[in-house]
Amino acid sequence: MNNHQTDKISFKIDEDSFKEIYNLYWEKVFSVCYSNLGETEPAKGMVQEIFKSLWERKDELEINQSVERYLIRSAKFKVFEYIRNKKIREQHLKNIVSSQVTSFNYTENDVMLSTLSDRISALIAKLPNQCRKVFKMSREDGLSNKEIASDLLISERAVEYHISKAVSSLKSNLTEYSF
Repeated sequence: MNNHQTDKISFKIDEDSFKEIYNLYWEKVFSVCYSNLGETEPAKGMVQEIFKSLWERKDELEINQSVERYLIRSAKFKVFEYIRNKKIREQHLKNIVSSQVTSFNYTENDVMLSTLSDRISALIAKLPNQCRKVFKMSREDGLSNKEIASDLLISERAVEYHISKAVSSLKSNLTEYSF
């Protein structure tokens, strides 16, 4: 192949001319890819893809510039495409990890809440009968101390005592949940 043909592809690429183009330009194409990425393996892969594409499209390919310029532009495009796709993959991975962490946290929180709720119920069940009744009426039924005292026929002071005793018992038995 003469120099004119190397500058412009206006001829049919055959096996010999392809080998000549490859031998002349593979190093420059690799250099462009590597200098933009700083990674050897992806750069090698890009060189292979560029020359593979050149060979596969040899019959319909029309290049209106020098072969070298065409190959360098192809290399720059491959690098751009690689970086863009890498950023998309990294963002996708971050999103996956983030959603897994979030769903893990929800699951973990649900388990902790369920465990805490079961524990509180068990501790309330162990309270003395009158103390348990007063506490449930106050916390679960939302009754005031005066209403509880009236319903159970005890003093408001006794209601306060039972609530205080229940809360104290719960706090001392749930120390692992305190902040």
